Amino acid sequence: MWFKRRSIFTLLLLAAFTYVSMRLTEFDISKFKDFRNMIDFLTQWFPMDTSNLPRMIEDSILTVAMGFLGSFLGLIVALPISFMAAWNTSPSKFLFHLTRVILSFVRSIPEIVFGLILLTALGLGPFPAVLAMMFHNIGVLGKLISELIEASDPGPQEAMKAVGAKKGFGNIFSILPQIWPNVLSNYFYRFEVAIRTSLILGFIGAGGIGQRLFNDFKTFQYPSVALDVLLIMIIVIIVDLLGSYVRKRII
Repeated sequence: MWFKRRSIFTLLLLAAFTYVSMRLTEFDISKFKDFRNMIDFLTQWFPMDTSNLPRMIEDSILTVAMGFLGSFLGLIVALPISFMAAWNTSPSKFLFHLTRVILSFVRSIPEIVFGLILLTALGLGPFPAVLAMMFHNIGVLGKLISELIEASDPGPQEAMKAVGAKKGFGNIFSILPQIWPNVLSNYFYRFEVAIRTSLILGFIGAGGIGQRLFNDFKTFQYPSVALDVLLIMIIVIIVDLLGSYVRKRII
């Protein structure tokens, strides 16, 4: 029987956590009774202001470049680290635990904190934002890829050992082909996240469409805000479609 007595306790515990969380966060659906203020606010967004469209497109391209570099460089660094962070490929237990702790530490720091630290050292601009996203993606992708490595089929590894291949090369050529489609899937997801993160980093002077959105919102240029949001949506949809196309080609 799928329903056990232990499931009742789990459901009660989940209900208790939900209730406490709703009280702490002042969750109240009754606040949605009157949508007039929201509707009045949204009507100020239209018609869209396209007078600065060329510059908005330039800022959008910069945002994509920031997201791409931040996620791609993170993947390049995280890929070899993930083999040290996987229990079945790590050279030693000490290195395994040390790498896991480092990845957890890097992953626990939000990109905006990295960005604020780097902005004080490197100044305003997209470069600190790229580094901030890269550091965070190293922690996230390192963990995700290491878990894929641990879940890989050990058969190809044993075959590589049987033919006398060195452990490092054996791990690469026996594991990487198995996990590569999932690695790409995780990468494109992180690419999408990096684009959204670059918008937040734009609020602290990193440039791109995020900074333009912040400036337009702060100066009450709501028709421009509508176009900014539309461009952001188009960017995310294009990245998602590109990711799906690449995954289909690889698989």
